[in-house]
Amino acid sequence: MSIYTRTGDQGETGVYAGKRVSKSDPQIMALGSLDELSSFIGLVMTKIKNREDKEFLALVQKDLSLMMSALSGSQTTLTSLAKTVKQFEQKIDFIEQSLPKLKGFIIPGGNEVSAWFHVLRVICRRTERNIVQYSLSLKTENCKLKIVKYLNRLSDLLFMMARKYYEKI
Repeated sequence: MSIYTRTGDQGETGVYAGKRVSKSDPQIMALGSLDELSSFIGLVMTKIKNREDKEFLALVQKDLSLMMSALSGSQTTLTSLAKTVKQFEQKIDFIEQSLPKLKGFIIPGGNEVSAWFHVLRVICRRTERNIVQYSLSLKTENCKLKIVKYLNRLSDLLFMMARKYYEKI
């Protein structure tokens, strides 16, 4: 089977169960943003050495895949996301206690890994906005709320990871 099908040449793409939608559809924007976030997480994983952080980022990639499945129309359950949000909050609290008190805005950069975590943070924020936009047409509020809460907390954690790698704690 070939990677190219020519079915998207007219500006449409397929989603779950063979449904065709415009590539500019909010659903595709949301799915594409999740895919982009997962891809950049994979890139950041190649830049860090900390095994625990790599394993954590791999877990996030699995969660993002679940979200993509759910937003594509599959009957995927997202019950595990609430547990991960709690883990995010614990990690945020732990990192925050280890860092100097924040006294102003942070300009991204400082070192490569810290800068990449800032890139992840802004991609995550955009993904959250795209999912909120798409969710205006969703019938299930529960799906949207779980995903938006997850991404909101993830972006907070990515900010703290950027600070952590900047401070090298």
